[in-house]
Amino acid sequence: MPATSLAEAQVIAPTSRAEAVETFGDGSSVTVLGGGTILMPELNYGRLRPERVLLLQNAGLSGIARNGNSLTIGAMTTVVELEQMPEPLGTAARHVADHEIRGQATLGGNLCAPAGGTTPRGDLQAALIALGAQVKTAGKGGERTEPIEDFLPAPADRLLLEVEFEEPQRSGYAAAHRPHAHAYTILAVCAAETSAGLRVGLSGAGPNGLRARSVEAALAGGASAEEASQKVLDDAQTHDDALASAWYRQRLLPILVQRALDDLGGGK
Repeated sequence: MPATSLAEAQVIAPTSRAEAVETFGDGSSVTVLGGGTILMPELNYGRLRPERVLLLQNAGLSGIARNGNSLTIGAMTTVVELEQMPEPLGTAARHVADHEIRGQATLGGNLCAPAGGTTPRGDLQAALIALGAQVKTAGKGGERTEPIEDFLPAPADRLLLEVEFEEPQRSGYAAAHRPHAHAYTILAVCAAETSAGLRVGLSGAGPNGLRARSVEAALAGGASAEEASQKVLDDAQTHDDALASAWYRQRLLPILVQRALDDLGGGK
């Protein structure tokens, strides 16, 4: 096995949020290392040889804070800590890989996981899209807050600091899983209703998590869950990978959307 390229890089371990933001700068030539469950295999096998590595373990970016019905979660919070969060995030977290991985993997790593490879990544993305989460990041131009669906297409350009969302009034979840040594989610659909309205998020239906705006628009126009679920293919970008074909995803996705919408009656 090749020696890890981490030994060849400049490793920086900030001890505060401010130091992490300053070190990240505009993100050029910086590789961020959170829990390492995705990045370390790339380093160990020599597929990634970074110039500088930013270790975030001691940067003060973990933790969960509640203010009324609003929750703020730091980027370095582990996935296992999210298992008891409001639905559909709690269920999504419980379906990420296995307990060992969930204890090491972080919220930030899940949201910033690069697209590609042989299996989908970013199991938490659909849930946070449905919850209308806002992400706070740092990078070129300073800190900013934006909707998660705007952040996900290009996460490498920003340093994720925290995620904030409102606890929903009701929620729904439906997914197709493939059991393995580490469980993989072929497709996941999350729905949630907050004070801002009903939103639907998808994982495994594109290179990153997607918002099913066509489904939301159909529901707002009075369509039934069955009718609205057929609109999801207007939003999806189905693909072939080691778990399933694009053909399979196209046929399964409307079924999962209807199940998630029907599950809304279950409350929080």
